[in-house]
Amino acid sequence: MPTQCNPDSMLFARLDRRELVADFGGGAITSDAGALLLGATDKAINLVDRFAACFTDGRTAGRVVHDVRTLVGQRVFGIALGYEDLNDHDDLRRDPVLGPVLGRLEARRARCAPLAGKSTLNRLEHAPVDGDRYRKIAHDPDAIEHLFVDLFLDAHAKPPARITLDLDATDDPIHGRQEGRFFHGYYDCYCYLPLYVFCGEHLIAAKLRRSNIDASAGSVEEMSRIVSRIRQRWPKVKILLRGDSGFTREALMAWCETNKVDFLFGLARNARLVDQIHIDLAWAEDEAERTGKPARRFADFRWTTLNSWTRRRRVVAKAEWMPNRDENGANPRFVVTSLPAKEVDARTLYERVYCARGEMENRIKECQLDMFADRTSAATMKANQLRLWFASIAYVLLAALRRIALAHTQLEKATCGSLRLKLMKIGAQVTVTVRRIRVAMASACPYAEEFALAHARLCR
Repeated sequence: MPTQCNPDSMLFARLDRRELVADFGGGAITSDAGALLLGATDKAINLVDRFAACFTDGRTAGRVVHDVRTLVGQRVFGIALGYEDLNDHDDLRRDPVLGPVLGRLEARRARCAPLAGKSTLNRLEHAPVDGDRYRKIAHDPDAIEHLFVDLFLDAHAKPPARITLDLDATDDPIHGRQEGRFFHGYYDCYCYLPLYVFCGEHLIAAKLRRSNIDASAGSVEEMSRIVSRIRQRWPKVKILLRGDSGFTREALMAWCETNKVDFLFGLARNARLVDQIHIDLAWAEDEAERTGKPARRFADFRWTTLNSWTRRRRVVAKAEWMPNRDENGANPRFVVTSLPAKEVDARTLYERVYCARGEMENRIKECQLDMFADRTSAATMKANQLRLWFASIAYVLLAALRRIALAHTQLEKATCGSLRLKLMKIGAQVTVTVRRIRVAMASACPYAEEFALAHARLCR
């Protein structure tokens, strides 16, 4: 395969009597040999085909060089490999590994590359809901949203007895004049406010929203859709909805109670709540002063607001005193739940059930920092939503690789960024003959054993 790189030699420091020289004339060499594992993972869960089925292609079939399935796979694999910009694909379109992984060893037409360039992929990212004269590829938002839930359900061999769905809103800073641009006082920037729903490491929903709304806006509709689809497959599963105080809203709690979904939400503190546990705080202060260490007690009581709640609900309070604080050492925290006290006591509810919600924030960081989910620089919200879905599908792909192929290895808890660095970014020479395509990876790869084990598990 010809290379377009400059083969001129570069002279470095001498080593004994030898000159140390380098050039870019190595031929068909890739730095992304780990794309082979992505291809195997994709086949294991049939991700790209199912995602591509959410798009319709109105182009004239005889003139199509790059079909929708290839375009979708190229964009998803590109993000997973760390290429956030479409401009990168003007070089990736000729990558000797990415092409064969996507089923494209040679171009379909003379003077074309096996894969698509930035302009074609840009038209895919701006695919409207209904095709128009200039954008023949369209996408179905409902089908994409259902796909995330279906992928989560398919990842389980049998229905679990109980699942916990975590909701959270986060900031997605924007720096242009995108549609839906608003300033958010809490985050102190212009941003979107996407809503994420996770179950463990499984991403179930990623909804792009304007930031001039309440954090819980649209959560009832999202949960109604998700829970309904889950119960179609798993009618007996018990569902716990968990979120911070931004989701402690009467509409969402009432919906949970009506639909037999348990909830556990943070509860913003106020003077009335703090006064309710003043005795527990006093005991915690006394213990902290005697021991010199933080002390905490837990209170469990029925509570209702003055106006917003329609019924009394169970509230658990953490009465904590921290003696090393410069100011007042009181650090009270509250949660509201539908879980009965006979099922889980106050301390366990707060420390083990509610605080586990923080793990979801790590998953959001993976999506935004490793999968570039915050790269929402398109002019319209629909295009940015589609970009968010592409990044989310890339996360699902790497999470599936971690779950299926890397269990009980040193990489079983690695972030998506670490997986990319250690298993994707592997140099290899590609040799194409009549009978096979050989990818000769670097012999010094420090994670060769994990790579081989992952291959064995994915192809099992």
